[in-house]
Amino acid sequence: MSISDHIEFVEVGPRDGLQNEAVLVSTQNKLALTNRAIDAGARRIEVTSFVNPKRVPQMADAEDICAGLPDRDDVTFIGLVMNLRGAERAIATGKIDQLGAVAVATDTFAMANQGQSSNESVEAAKAIIALAHAEGRSAQCTIAASFGCPFEGEVADKRVIEMAVAIAEAGPVEIALADTIGVGNPAHVARLVTEIRKAVNPLPVRVHFHNTRNTGLANVWAAVGAGARVVDASLGGLGGCPFAPGAAGNVPSEDVVYMLERAGVSTGMNLQSLIEASNWLSEIMGRKLPGMVAQSPSFPKAA
Repeated sequence: MSISDHIEFVEVGPRDGLQNEAVLVSTQNKLALTNRAIDAGARRIEVTSFVNPKRVPQMADAEDICAGLPDRDDVTFIGLVMNLRGAERAIATGKIDQLGAVAVATDTFAMANQGQSSNESVEAAKAIIALAHAEGRSAQCTIAASFGCPFEGEVADKRVIEMAVAIAEAGPVEIALADTIGVGNPAHVARLVTEIRKAVNPLPVRVHFHNTRNTGLANVWAAVGAGARVVDASLGGLGGCPFAPGAAGNVPSEDVVYMLERAGVSTGMNLQSLIEASNWLSEIMGRKLPGMVAQSPSFPKAA
């Protein structure tokens, strides 16, 4: 294991953190969440998704969110899109810097998530990346269910590698591996990240973990040790996928930052600001959030 001294941090709370919540969060509070993430140091933020509002009501205000985003040349605002129609909507706002495409590793989940086969989701992702380039934007791609599927069970590493290689040819800024339902373990994570790094070099590998079975932080550490250079996290540990049964929250931003910074891996994030933002978000959601660091005494204590 060779640990980098720096990773790039991506805050996904405004999109993945909120998309599965039963209580609708106001546009104003979503924008406040984004601004708090920026104040805490986040320079890549997944702010919304451009999907059918009937299927994902929390994201019905995507255009309004974009209209309210601050003008920041130093922040990359990411919009999740599932198809070319969504990509066109994101581009039309004039505020989305990077399109986030999704390909799914199994046919059953791909059909539930975006109404197409796994192979079709790869082709759709490649088309989204091409459109982003044509419109002067960058694009990323996440391979969902990389470590296991809620419908089909185990997913072969070979399948994920094949998808990554095909998508890499389209020129995304990175390839992301998502443990959509939180079934990954550190050994599997280390192995797959290593294999994907070799397959798509020199593209970076990004990782996106859910903490469904309390292995999320261990998986982050294993991924960073295997060479992942970008890590997603969600403030407070909110998150889930409405189309993946059992997909509980993301790894909490403040917990990831605490772990990595204490281990000597720079994230560019301010932990105290994240804790304050997590406590604020807990009030907005009306409940205690899963993140542990925000609930714990500070350490080490200030002199």
